[in-house]
Amino acid sequence: MPRVLVVDDDPMVCIAIEVCLQRQGLEVTIADGGEAGMRELASATFDVMLVDIFMPHMRGFESIRVFHERAPDIPLIAMSGYAFANADTASPDFLRMTLELGATHCLRKPFTPKALLAAVNDCLNKPTMGAHSKQ
Repeated sequence: MPRVLVVDDDPMVCIAIEVCLQRQGLEVTIADGGEAGMRELASATFDVMLVDIFMPHMRGFESIRVFHERAPDIPLIAMSGYAFANADTASPDFLRMTLELGATHCLRKPFTPKALLAAVNDCLNKPTMGAHSKQ
């Protein structure tokens, strides 16, 4: 059974993701912040990580960089509910920045269960070694 680590400080987001993924037969571990996520990563193995970008004690994109460096072979899906002043121009930069820091996908909250499952399934279907394309 594929294992997914969800790192987000919003309990409602965590519950929604957990329910959605468990219905698809995935094992979900919830961490309520960056430090808890690091502890989970050190104590268990995961097939996919979903990491919120903006959490307490981690500035901006630091969480994506730190989680990717700690487990570079685990596909990482960056999540954020941060609203940019002008989403039309900021969105490509936002996506590019998370991808450059090691994310495989980026989801903007609120996202649909369909978008969540598509991103997770894409990560699960990628080969583990060398899954990240060379830039």
